[in-house]
Amino acid sequence: MSDHPFGFGVPPEEPEDGDEGKKQGGDGSGQGPADNPFGFGGVNPFGGAGGDNPFAAMFGSLNPNDLGAAFQQLGQMLSYEGGPVNWDMAKDIARQTVAQGTPDGVKDASVGPAERSWVSEAIRLADLWLDGATSLPSGSGSAVAWSRAEWVEATLPAWKELVDPVAERVGAAMGDVLPEEMQAMSGPLLGMMRSMGGAMFGSQIGQALGTLAGEVVGSTDVSLPLGPAGKAALLPANIAAFGEGLGVPQEEVRLYLALREAAHQRLFAHVPWLRAHLFGAVEGYARGIKVDTAKLEDAVGQLDPSNPEAMQEALAQGMFQPEDTPEQKAALARLETALALVEGWVDAVVHAAAAPHLPSAAALRETLRRRRATGGPAEQTFATLIGLELRPRRLRDASRLWASLTDARGVDGRDGLWEHPDMLPTAEDLDDPDGFVHRETADFSELDKMLGEAAEKRLTKDEPKKTDEAPGASDETKDDEGK
Repeated sequence: MSDHPFGFGVPPEEPEDGDEGKKQGGDGSGQGPADNPFGFGGVNPFGGAGGDNPFAAMFGSLNPNDLGAAFQQLGQMLSYEGGPVNWDMAKDIARQTVAQGTPDGVKDASVGPAERSWVSEAIRLADLWLDGATSLPSGSGSAVAWSRAEWVEATLPAWKELVDPVAERVGAAMGDVLPEEMQAMSGPLLGMMRSMGGAMFGSQIGQALGTLAGEVVGSTDVSLPLGPAGKAALLPANIAAFGEGLGVPQEEVRLYLALREAAHQRLFAHVPWLRAHLFGAVEGYARGIKVDTAKLEDAVGQLDPSNPEAMQEALAQGMFQPEDTPEQKAALARLETALALVEGWVDAVVHAAAAPHLPSAAALRETLRRRRATGGPAEQTFATLIGLELRPRRLRDASRLWASLTDARGVDGRDGLWEHPDMLPTAEDLDDPDGFVHRETADFSELDKMLGEAAEKRLTKDEPKKTDEAPGASDETKDDEGK
């Protein structure tokens, strides 16, 4: 690690790269980009060669005429004054990534009337089949067909909720890595550092979103409700790419993916606490993540506005380390269990709805399971970026548990567990799904018995009172009549 945090320092007396390096400074003595990622050089406007002046230590020798040009070069990075992530930059980069197309050469395109029509019909038919597989009613108020760019626009608010808590920790860590002599004068500097941090995250998030837009087939692919409530969404271009090489009729692929989207919509629409529970689990996990300040310092020191690729790679090595504490392990277990229960329920319900109608239902089920278990490049990027993999590691265990519940209690009894989070299986229950099913059934029966006995005792206790009071009341009435 450099002795000068963030790569700032006093330039050498002679540039190392000859005439090319001299172009950076007003007097020909500035540093080149290799040594000074911000391209600052020239005479120090604050006086002196550095010493105790923190600004001189930060900028080196700087010509006043070059100061405006340097900050103009930083542009959007330093002008951003919003939250911990520059979401305007993220959206722009995501759309640019989408416009470039996927690695296999498939470009994004506007959705045509024919595609919108089959998406609407597929969701309608999926809801009809799901009526016999779950007690939860339809949650799809409308069905829409999205292009990749439309997916980016529609899901951006949800990504803000997921990423901002972690980005907040990075912003706080940026202040912690400032040298002690600059703490007293860190107000303006911290503002600049937050802007750079927002740009770093915005750039990386935008790249990841743009890549993920080329992989997803709906609005609920990562087990979270990313789109607007009540709006079932499919991406026709990605569905077509997903179906290639599977040896399954395209119509079956469309209907199976429509079933998954419609099932997610039912769950999120009719379990009102679920969305907050999932997002809260992500945030709870994020609170236990610590930032590797050494990597953060190196990343900021390597920033070069003229080299966007390097800026995108600054976070690629990862700077988040989950704390190895009981609280953090518990938070991770809660999140992984919640994701597994959602995906396991959808997996079980969709299989029950699809099997009677789609000959390829079993093959498609296994393909989707493997897809969710391994994740794509974009999901791995988010794992690096926010220190978390949004994958249901115990999908198969959860699916078996929901299937066992269906056999033991029926559809209504299975779906009734979603009434409250405390009723759901735990991570330990996923280890022994049959034990959970039989244990819970016995508990419910015992509870009904206890409630029945309590009600009988109450009635038995109340009846004598009424009998005793009646004669007393009659005697009082007689006394009154005698008077």
